[in-house]
Amino acid sequence: MRIAMIGQKGMPAVHGGVERHVHDLSVRLKKEGMDVSVYSRLWYSGKKTKTVDGVKTIFTPSIKTKHLDAITHTFFSTIHAMFSGVNVIHYHGVGPSLLAWIPRIFSPRVRVISTFHSIDRKHKKWNWFARIMLHLGERASCTFAHKTIAVSQTIQQYARDAYDCHSIFIPNAVNMPEVGKADHDILNTHNIVAGNYVLAVSRFIPHKAMHNLIAAWDILEKKGNTHGKQLVIVGGGHYTDAYVDKLHRLAKDSSSIIFTGFQSGDALATLFSNANLFVNPSLNEGLPIVVLEAMSYGLPLVLSDIPEHTYLISDPDALFQAGSEMQLAFKLNTYLQLSSEILEEKGKKYKKIIQDQYTWDMVIGDIIDVYNKK
Repeated sequence: MRIAMIGQKGMPAVHGGVERHVHDLSVRLKKEGMDVSVYSRLWYSGKKTKTVDGVKTIFTPSIKTKHLDAITHTFFSTIHAMFSGVNVIHYHGVGPSLLAWIPRIFSPRVRVISTFHSIDRKHKKWNWFARIMLHLGERASCTFAHKTIAVSQTIQQYARDAYDCHSIFIPNAVNMPEVGKADHDILNTHNIVAGNYVLAVSRFIPHKAMHNLIAAWDILEKKGNTHGKQLVIVGGGHYTDAYVDKLHRLAKDSSSIIFTGFQSGDALATLFSNANLFVNPSLNEGLPIVVLEAMSYGLPLVLSDIPEHTYLISDPDALFQAGSEMQLAFKLNTYLQLSSEILEEKGKKYKKIIQDQYTWDMVIGDIIDVYNKK
């Protein structure tokens, strides 16, 4: 079976949950004997490669602006895939799915799959026109695709209520961490003390609420309640320069907040492996891969109480009201005082959840079934 992945920025995954998902999915499908092509953007990948981990990478052009990059890349990738003899075109995200009608009309033998990763139109970075297009993309994902995959039960219910779409729920998945080469340069470069920091990993866009996290940390710092810990924030912006500047201004007076920029591979694994606690204050998610990754490392969590988080964990002690800086500060202060034994026990429970429900071994068969069923 020949499968084309369209909608992600590229492969290998440098940053981004969708990119991580597509990377891991494609590698796993290759191991299952599939012929997989991932369409990539040169600006994201940095250089042209023919294969990554055995998966073919195909570079097609795009107009690199905030509103045209994804849709133009999707258009050129779709046309290329239609003439490449693929059996399946798999769109990732509702924006790219806006063009799912093209292969349905002009390549009727190609099976079209769409993964509904998140309700993107609710993200504050988009203007009114982009939100209309993303709304139409939702409808296209639920209408033109032969089958729509929802990564969370919340999205599955939304698709049913809004578009009478009977999508199939297949959650995001992660690989369990392997013992490999640590990159302690990332710790030394940023003066990060191993085993003595709270970790957050995110794109710097408003709905991820890093501003709430920084404000909560500032509350702790002013009260002397950081307990000697550092706050390490991994990530960067994407057409959100003003918001990135805002985050750095909010943190400028703190000596314990460290920005590392985007990280991946051994460097990111090292940051996960040496953290005390993982926090995700996001206001809106699909099913956050970064939280799944943190759980796979056995990290205790502090999460906003959005449905996608409460679906993953049922521990009320780990949840705070989304958007509340005071509640987040209170939770962080509480967790920073817990013994290492209690934190380790919480982390083990989360790791077991991943092992039992969210590895690629658990979901790959369901995805292949979606490709095969007519």
